Amino acid sequence: QVWLVESGGGLVQAGDSLRLSCAASGRTFRSYGMGWFRQAPGKEREIVAAINWSDSNTYYANSVKGRFTISRDNAKNTVYLQMNSLTPEDTAVYYCAAEQHMGPGVSLGQNEYDYWGQGTQVTVSS
Repeated sequence: QVWLVESGGGLVQAGDSLRLSCAASGRTFRSYGMGWFRQAPGKEREIVAAINWSDSNTYYANSVKGRFTISRDNAKNTVYLQMNSLTPEDTAVYYCAAEQHMGPGVSLGQNEYDYWGQGTQVTVSS
């Protein structure tokens, strides 16, 4: 069992930056691939970024490429999402997710992830 707790969300203005954190319980964090998803009102949950267990592979949705950076610190059992140049279109609840997978790739589908956090709200005003 892995427990995930997100933090760092809030209300910011367009152009601002935020860093989301996802703290994981358990001693096997380093064996999990991690993903950040988001869900805006009235829309389906979508993947934002993902990182594999060894930090050798990452993925970014086209909408955030060049603005967001996913990273992980296995010593702290934490994955981060640095979000720069935020726009109102980034407004959503952001979720982190963990997948027990030690392959070279990253997983993009929600169904591939085993554990989810409760989410943190990010609101970007224009």
